[in-house]
Amino acid sequence: MTVPADRSMFEVSGTEALWLLEGSGQGRLVYTQREQAVVRPATHVMEYGRLTVRAPVQAAAITARPVLTYHVDEIHSAARTGWTVTAHGPAALITDPDEAAHYRRTLAGWALGPHDTVLRLHPQSVSGFRLARTPDGVGR
Repeated sequence: MTVPADRSMFEVSGTEALWLLEGSGQGRLVYTQREQAVVRPATHVMEYGRLTVRAPVQAAAITARPVLTYHVDEIHSAARTGWTVTAHGPAALITDPDEAAHYRRTLAGWALGPHDTVLRLHPQSVSGFRLARTPDGVGR
């Protein structure tokens, strides 16, 4: 399978990647468990440089990991355009009951019960790409 010549992937600045992340509300929490990658749907809000995430994952699975990865994208399948952002950094459960309740009210959850966890990720690295169509003849 070949890639059409009119499509390109451009790296964006860290500032633009944060702006894209902040403008989105859903993504995926990524971590390893038993040496396997685990990906869970999540909702988030970016406030004061910190990413607060609500995901259907057991709290015990998160506390054993000092750093986590969060991935957000918006890709238009038919046009094959859009963007993708990945944030990586230390994370901690939000243990204050009032603060956790606030985020459970403001961030839509995927599953209620023991698999409903709210955590805060402090992004140390943020990278992103735009998927775009290029004008005819550019990049050939």
